[in-house]
Amino acid sequence: MNHFNDLKKIIAGEAWTDAQTLDAYSHDASLFALRPEAVVFPRDAVDVGAVVRYVSDAALRGERVSITPRSAGTDMSGGAISESIIVDVTRHINRIKEIGSEYAVVEPGMLYRDFEKETLKHGLLLPCYPASRELCAIGGMIANNCGGEKTLVYGKMEKYVREITMVLRDGNPYVFRSLTAPELEEKKKLAAVEGKIYRGISELVEQNYELLQNAKPRVSKNSSGYYLWNVLDKAAGTFDLTKLIVGSQGTLGVITEAKIALIKPKAYSRLLVIFLRDMSSLASVINHVLKFQPESFESYDDHTFTVALKLFPAIAKQLRGNIIRMAFQFFPEFWMAITGGIPKLVLLAEFTGDSAGEAEEKANLAEKSLADFHLKTKITKSDAEAEKYWVVRRESFNLLRHRVKNMRTAPFIDDIALLPEQLPEFLPKLYAMLNEYDILYTIAGHAGDANFHIIPLMDFSRPDAKKIIEELAEKVYKLVFDFHGTMSGEHNDGLIRGPYLEMMYGKEVYHLFEQTKQIFDPHNIFNPGKKTGASLKYALDHIRLG
Repeated sequence: MNHFNDLKKIIAGEAWTDAQTLDAYSHDASLFALRPEAVVFPRDAVDVGAVVRYVSDAALRGERVSITPRSAGTDMSGGAISESIIVDVTRHINRIKEIGSEYAVVEPGMLYRDFEKETLKHGLLLPCYPASRELCAIGGMIANNCGGEKTLVYGKMEKYVREITMVLRDGNPYVFRSLTAPELEEKKKLAAVEGKIYRGISELVEQNYELLQNAKPRVSKNSSGYYLWNVLDKAAGTFDLTKLIVGSQGTLGVITEAKIALIKPKAYSRLLVIFLRDMSSLASVINHVLKFQPESFESYDDHTFTVALKLFPAIAKQLRGNIIRMAFQFFPEFWMAITGGIPKLVLLAEFTGDSAGEAEEKANLAEKSLADFHLKTKITKSDAEAEKYWVVRRESFNLLRHRVKNMRTAPFIDDIALLPEQLPEFLPKLYAMLNEYDILYTIAGHAGDANFHIIPLMDFSRPDAKKIIEELAEKVYKLVFDFHGTMSGEHNDGLIRGPYLEMMYGKEVYHLFEQTKQIFDPHNIFNPGKKTGASLKYALDHIRLG
C-alpha cells in the first residue's frame, strides 16, 4: 500500500517519493541497497509522533509498514536503510538547545562537526567521535554507540548519554534517565506504554542478572547486541534505560533529543608516528606503547598509505592548505616510499598534556623505549604537521570507497575487537584466514583497543563475491568469538552482523534480545531486521552490485 499521501497530510514537514530521493536513501556506507517506499523529513517531535502513530495503526491493521530512523547515513552495517519509510531527522531536528558547564542538550540530526564547533567555544568536547566526524550526526552516534580515536582513554558514547527523549510505539515522547530504586518503582506503576516497558525490562534484567553479566563482552568496546547487562547497576542502586537505548540502532523508538556529558580536553598534544615494515612485531609494539598511556593509538595499512600518496591533491584539499606547502609536508612520505618501500602499517600514538612540554616529553619517552624494535619513528612538531596523518586515518575508508577503480570496499568484517594481549596469538590466525581468498584488503583502526577495521576490496562482478562474503564472515567471526571478542567494536550490527548475534551470545541471551524487542516494539515497526530477526539470505540478496 502506498502511504505517501497519508503521510503528507499528517505532518508539517515533508514527505517524498520521487526517484531521485528514493535512490539517494536506498543506501548508506554499507554493502547494501534497499529502496524505501517514502522518505519523511519531520519538522519536530510532534511530526515524529504523528508518523509513529500512523505506522503503528497500519501495523495493527496487518499492513507491512515500518520506520527506519536516519541521520547522516554514514552507517557501515546497513542500519540506516529499509524498504518502508525512512525518517530523516537531519533537515529540521538538528539544533543544540542548551550548553551547560559540563553537558549539552542536542537534537539527533545535528552534524557532529557543527556540534563540536559550538561546544569548543565553551572549552568542551564530546570525545567519542568516530573517524567519520566530518560527516556523521549525533543521532547515529547514539544509535550505534560510536567510538573513535579517543575511546582508548575516554570511552564510548554509552558513557556520555545522560538523558534520552524517545518517541515510543504510541507516538508519545518519553524521557529516559538513570533512576533510583524508588523512582523505578513509581515508573513501574504507570499504566501507559512507559510503565509496561519499565515493568518488562526490569523483570527481564533482574531474573537474568548473572546470565547477562557473564554475557557482557570483556573487550574495551562493543556495539553488538542490546546492552542489557548495563541497565541495572546493583552497586549504585540505579536502573538506566539509556544504557539499553544507546546502541539499539533505531529498533526501539525514535530519538528526538539527548542530554550529553562533555569533557574539557587537554590543550596540547604530540603525535608519535611509528612505521612498521612487517606485521610480525605489531602485537608487541602495541602492548609496549600502551604502557606509556597514549590518549589515542590508531593505525592504517600500506594500501591506505599508497592510495593517500596517489591522491595527494584530495588529501591537500581536505587539509585546506596551499598545495605547494602541503607537498613539502608530505615530502618525507614520498621519499620513504621511493627509497625504502611502503610501510606495512603506520601507527599513530597521540600523547596529550596541559603544556606542550608535557605532551612532548611523553612522546619522547615512548619513542626512546622503542629503540630495541629498530623501527622508523617520528614525533610531529605541531598540530598542523600531525593533521596530515589524522586526515589519512580518518578519511581512509572514504578514500578507498570513492577512488579505487573496478573494485568496491566490502565492509563485512570491518569492526572486530579483542584484548590487546591476545593479538600475538590472534593476528597470525586471522591473516592466514584472509590470505586463503583471492582478495585485497585494507586494515585501519584503533590499535590501542585491538579494534581493527578490515575492509576487503572486491570486484562484485565476480560470480563468487557473495560466497566469499558468506564464508569469510562466518570464519572470521567464529575465530573472534573463540577469543571471546566482539564482531563490532563500534559500527553496530545492522544487516551484516545481525545474523551472527546468536552465534556470538548463545541462544539464551539472544532470546533475551528478542524479548527486549517485543517489550518495546511488539508490532515490529521500528527498523525491523536489525538486532533481532536478521536474515543472512536477505542481506546477501540486497548487496549493492553497482
